[in-house]
Amino acid sequence: MTATVHREPDDMVRVLDEDGEVVDGAEVPDLDDDELVEMYRTMKLARRFDERAVSLQRQGRIGTYPPLSGQEGAQVGSAMALGGDDWMVPSYREHAASLVQGLPLKQTLRLWMGDENGARVPEDVNLFTVAVPIASQIPHATGLAWASKLKDEEDKAFLCYFGDGATSEGDFHEGLNFAGVFDTPNVFFCNNNQWAISVPREKQTASKTLAQKAEAYGFEGVQVDGMDPLAVYAVTKAAVEKAKDPAEGELRPTMIEAVQYRFGAHTTADDPSVYREEEEVQKWKAKDPIPRLEKFLKRTDRLDDEAITDIEEDVEDRVADAIAAAEETPRPDPVEMFQNVYAEMPGRLEKQLEWFQSIRAEHGDEALLED
Repeated sequence: MTATVHREPDDMVRVLDEDGEVVDGAEVPDLDDDELVEMYRTMKLARRFDERAVSLQRQGRIGTYPPLSGQEGAQVGSAMALGGDDWMVPSYREHAASLVQGLPLKQTLRLWMGDENGARVPEDVNLFTVAVPIASQIPHATGLAWASKLKDEEDKAFLCYFGDGATSEGDFHEGLNFAGVFDTPNVFFCNNNQWAISVPREKQTASKTLAQKAEAYGFEGVQVDGMDPLAVYAVTKAAVEKAKDPAEGELRPTMIEAVQYRFGAHTTADDPSVYREEEEVQKWKAKDPIPRLEKFLKRTDRLDDEAITDIEEDVEDRVADAIAAAEETPRPDPVEMFQNVYAEMPGRLEKQLEWFQSIRAEHGDEALLED
């Protein structure tokens, strides 16, 4: 653990290179064959889910959707490092990480279909709800960890995801500063996918790395190859263990910067071709985490072509089942958009609801849905 976490922030941790070869001096994390294949299966499932979700949005069957393709290695690798009592606090793109933590794909689809019930997390799943505002979940994660520490719970770590753009928000600095001062069992996981919507990494900060920002708050920051799921797993596992059981004189929190790339748009409402070159996209696609892990598994006789075909068929069925289940669920009444915004509905919102109900009664739902 010490060698993984205690290093210079720009000393990037890698296990596999782009060809699936173990890099010199690296060690494959302690995962058995079944766990390694399951990591691959889940990444394939996340990619196919993402492709279908984007297609559903283009067909008008779900609303705006944030694609994750390219980030499967970082999400699945980090989520698999959590223990059964640990908590996950996502942003809005962690569909794969949330799946690993126990959230059904059906729920993720329902959320982006506009159904508030899609945000309801099963009681036995240690997962916070999706946060769309940038960085707002970071103080929440710190507060959860602080509460756990005050209750003398020594078996819980709190993994919080956010993007590189979040590091420019006040919530980021406040959350990490509090975590450092009160020594909370947090792992702050920055998905540095190079673009905060249309703002490139170099316009976010003059810092050499994002990981080094942790030093201002007194704890370690470590940079990892986010396209390498094995490296991400190893770093996150070490950080989770430190959060629960730090060595004498060290603080519990860690910030991880996972350097990666989103292959698609920020959301389906975005056109990335306006602000980035296709040459850049292709350069990063050569680092794709899925074929990287696949090559490693095949080379080490943990996977073969027949097993890959079986996995792809299983993935197709699971995604199709999730879509069918989500679309078979009755859609929410539009009135629900006015509810649960405030504890008590203010007068201005009541007037908006009255107006909505009046035109709905006059014209009917079908007329309101016409283009």
